[in-house]
Amino acid sequence: MTSVAPTGRAAGVVRESLPDAGRPLETEYRPRHPLDLRRTVLVQRRGANDPAFVVAGPVLWRASRTPEGVATLALREGAGGAVRAAAWGPGREWALAQVPALCGADDDPTGFDASKHPLIADAHRRNPGLRLSATGLVFDALACAIFEQKITGMQAFAAWRRLLTRFGERAPGPTPRAMFAPPTIDGWRRIPSWAWHRAGLEPPQAKTLVRAAQRGESLVRSVLAADDGEAVDRVLVSQPGIGPWTSAETRIRALGDPDAVSVGDYHLAHEVGYALTGKRVDDDGMLRLLAPWAGQRQRVIRLIYASGVSEPRRGPRMSINDNRER
Repeated sequence: MTSVAPTGRAAGVVRESLPDAGRPLETEYRPRHPLDLRRTVLVQRRGANDPAFVVAGPVLWRASRTPEGVATLALREGAGGAVRAAAWGPGREWALAQVPALCGADDDPTGFDASKHPLIADAHRRNPGLRLSATGLVFDALACAIFEQKITGMQAFAAWRRLLTRFGERAPGPTPRAMFAPPTIDGWRRIPSWAWHRAGLEPPQAKTLVRAAQRGESLVRSVLAADDGEAVDRVLVSQPGIGPWTSAETRIRALGDPDAVSVGDYHLAHEVGYALTGKRVDDDGMLRLLAPWAGQRQRVIRLIYASGVSEPRRGPRMSINDNRER
């Protein structure tokens, strides 16, 4: 038996009655716009071996710690553009209510003009289903961003995997392999110093995350109460160790901020400059190039990545320093 979900963020969802214990709660989300499920949602994965996000054939599996508890969510494309979703665990109802936002339902491209550059226009035409995904889980996104400060993605993803599998919570449901949801905010704070080191993170990253966790609940409330991306940015960068890059990365994943730009990224300015002009630029140059799309700059960046245009790798890669045995 099914019933139509109420209007609002969950509009477009058809939800089944609460199943018996042990069975998943299921949803069918019918987007009102074209949707490329994988390209939209995979931005939330932290590396190919993320213990909180597994791709198994046509199914995307995501483990998360919702405000109502741990949940495992399985997504797959259905007939007619629908998205079939199933969720397990105490947070399953919250996870299902978040499916539309995760699939970009709250993404508003109003005013976006792709015609201002031929590469953007072509990428936009070829990727009509690209949406900006939002999890609504501010602290998890912040933790991910802090992990990635000033180290390579490979190092950050490995540290994320090690700490989640040791200090996270085993995800419920018939997952294709063992999956883990992140720790609670207090759980992040209680991770011992030696564990951060063994995972491969530097003391500044660990201290930044622990400090953020010490006022994590109020920080999350302040972010969710903020009126716009600039207000969220002010909240986040007021915290020790959190700068514009970390704030932007958090806003991109938690809130689907269409204008967030990760200034200070090791590669981003180079990629934007090469795609739009054929040559490298610095952060200031990148911001000048993106200025015509003010309010939609993250959308432009996502379309650049979707275009497949990438600067050839000629210079040295960022070095990987493994300090775990020091």
